[in-house]
Amino acid sequence: QVQLVESGGGLVQAGGSLRLSCAASGRTFSSYAMGWFRQAPGKEREFVAAITRSGSTTYYADFVKGRFTISRDNAKNTAYLQMNSLNPEDTADYYCAATGVFYGLSLAPRYDYWGQGTQVTVSS
Repeated sequence: QVQLVESGGGLVQAGGSLRLSCAASGRTFSSYAMGWFRQAPGKEREFVAAITRSGSTTYYADFVKGRFTISRDNAKNTAYLQMNSLNPEDTADYYCAATGVFYGLSLAPRYDYWGQGTQVTVSS
């Protein structure tokens, strides 16, 4: 079992930045690829970014490329999502997730463990 706890969400003005953190406990963090997903009100959950177990490879949804950066610190059992140039369309609950597989990281069903989410609100 892996327990995931997100933090760092909040209210920010358009153009601003936030850094989300995902703290993991339980089994070996470095054994899992990590992903970030988001869900806006009335919309389906969508992929945002993912990072492989070593952190050597990252993947992004097209709508966040160049604005968001995913990273991880295996020594601290934590994954991060740095979000810059935020706009109101980025308003959503953001979830981190962990998976033992190394392919299809943009697909939510690949993930075995999920955090409870952290809310991000971007005002115009």
